[in-house]
Amino acid sequence: MCFRGISVVTGFGLAVAIGDWTRFTGSTIGSYLGLTPSEHSSAQSRPQGPITKAGNTYARRLLIDAAWSHARPYSRPGVRLLRQFEKVDTPTRTRAIEENQRLCRVWANFDARGKRRVKAASAVARELAGWCLVRGRATAAISG
Repeated sequence: MCFRGISVVTGFGLAVAIGDWTRFTGSTIGSYLGLTPSEHSSAQSRPQGPITKAGNTYARRLLIDAAWSHARPYSRPGVRLLRQFEKVDTPTRTRAIEENQRLCRVWANFDARGKRRVKAASAVARELAGWCLVRGRATAAISG
């Protein structure tokens, strides 16, 4: 919940929808959620299409909704994030601030290149899924 767009409802929804986080790797979580681009490859060409939309629709929607919050500039954490940061240790807080800034830069890079905003949302959602995977695995390891 230290990321912009990830609240109690989103975090709980992802935990329920994903279930066992340990069955995924960084590259397979995006595929499971349908956040990877489709591909129509033949010979030397490898054109990529829209996201596959395979997998869990609910979890994909939660992440894409969360990704839209990174479209706004990020200069400092808001009130909700500051309250959440008080509940976590310093390395987690520092990493979350850095990642929130990085995800905003990713979005800004898509805007600067003239890409469609829905593509930026999908890309940021895929990266959020990877970070949720890291946190979900850590929580699973702690709880046993």
